[in-house]
Amino acid sequence: MSGHSKWATTKHRKAAQDKKRSAIFSKLSRNITVAAKEGGDPNPDNNASLAAAVAKAKSYSLPKDKIDWAIKKAFGAGSDGAVYENVVYEGYGPAGVAIYIEALTDNRNRTAADVRSAFSHTGGNLGTTGSVAFQFERKGQILVDKTQATDEDEFMLAVAEAGGEDYEDADEEWVVITAPTELAQVKEALAVQGIETKGYELVMVPKTLTTVDVAQAKRVMRLVDRLEELEDLQSVFHSMELTAEIAAALDE
Repeated sequence: MSGHSKWATTKHRKAAQDKKRSAIFSKLSRNITVAAKEGGDPNPDNNASLAAAVAKAKSYSLPKDKIDWAIKKAFGAGSDGAVYENVVYEGYGPAGVAIYIEALTDNRNRTAADVRSAFSHTGGNLGTTGSVAFQFERKGQILVDKTQATDEDEFMLAVAEAGGEDYEDADEEWVVITAPTELAQVKEALAVQGIETKGYELVMVPKTLTTVDVAQAKRVMRLVDRLEELEDLQSVFHSMELTAEIAAALDE
């Protein structure tokens, strides 16, 4: 178990997404509504998917009134009658970087056209189902503010005792990696040890990272940014290795 592993894109991507706060708020609200509806219960304590959606929303500072409204919308209040479905898109960006996309859409044709346009305008190629999925694996991700665990050795032991697979040092946060089926259990086990979490969610992580130079990285991120601007898309995962040099260049 190590504090410096291949999971290191969390802090940079979250910072970039925070700059698009209004767009991310809309996506988070939709995610909450769908999780509440599919789980059939407006109480996060009884609906694991909703609990995860709410936790993710809180980590992006979605206001409580917006969270409550999104839940109510699932059960009739302000409902627009739209029926959303989960859709996955896969493809390759510049430099052969694998791109895995998760969407919630009420119109597959519209979303597919928007995704295809984003790829074609940024030098990428939209692939078929399964074309890049094998390069990723599902994991659980838990964010912990470092004020909750200031001693790394003690935190490493706490993660191991809680059943976490690994953890990463992301400056102001620890990022705990879990098996997808153990996400909620690890979170609760950390809480029992007095370690509260900022947010948790299921993510797709690359099995092998793709090495790129700064120019290629900027082209890849133009594609990622364009995809993240699409209202129907919930998450965009990529296999690009985000080194300190590249992260600094992208932040400029």
